[in-house]
Amino acid sequence: MKDLVIFGAGDIAELAHFYFTRDAGRRVAGFTVDAAYVKEPRFAGLPVVAFEELAAGFPPTEHELFVAVSYSGLNRLREEKCAAAEAQGYGLASYLSSKATVWPGFDLRPNCFILEDNTIQPFARIGRNVTLWSGNHIGHHSVIEDNVFLASHIVVSGGVHIGANSFVGVNATIRDHVAIGRRCVIGAGTLILADAPEESVFIGTRSEKSPVPSSRLRRI
Repeated sequence: MKDLVIFGAGDIAELAHFYFTRDAGRRVAGFTVDAAYVKEPRFAGLPVVAFEELAAGFPPTEHELFVAVSYSGLNRLREEKCAAAEAQGYGLASYLSSKATVWPGFDLRPNCFILEDNTIQPFARIGRNVTLWSGNHIGHHSVIEDNVFLASHIVVSGGVHIGANSFVGVNATIRDHVAIGRRCVIGAGTLILADAPEESVFIGTRSEKSPVPSSRLRRI
């Protein structure tokens, strides 16, 4: 198995290093970012190399790359860095938590990041460059297209289709057989009951603060 280089030098990169080394048994050789963003020579105890110079020190014949970038720009940045890495000849690694529930035959595509307590039911399909943060339910026969980011504790019911480059926030619920278009944003706590055209934005209802202070609550 090739050594791994992680693109990024922030919280997600640090988490990727933890999960790949502690759970997947991968050896991480270093980190890389664009030259303009190299602030320190080391991160998490490992060298940080400018992406433009990566092949000289960490050749693609001996290394894979994982792009540890958030949903910035509706996942476009992560998508672009994956394409740039592949253009240089790097294979893209994926992480599937040992604490996630999947069934035999599940196809793990390149640059996926699937954390603990995800349940992916039979016949569900996950595209490439998809992040599933912890604790999600992906129902049977659902399809999540490429470059999607799902936050935590989301319910994707059976037969749902989520279009490419979409973002789904924490605690959102999508009813069965709903189709979500490309580049949609589904905010935290949102309930989706019908199809959504591409570039739709849904914002969950915000809880209002009570005028009564906590000191006046008698039963707590």
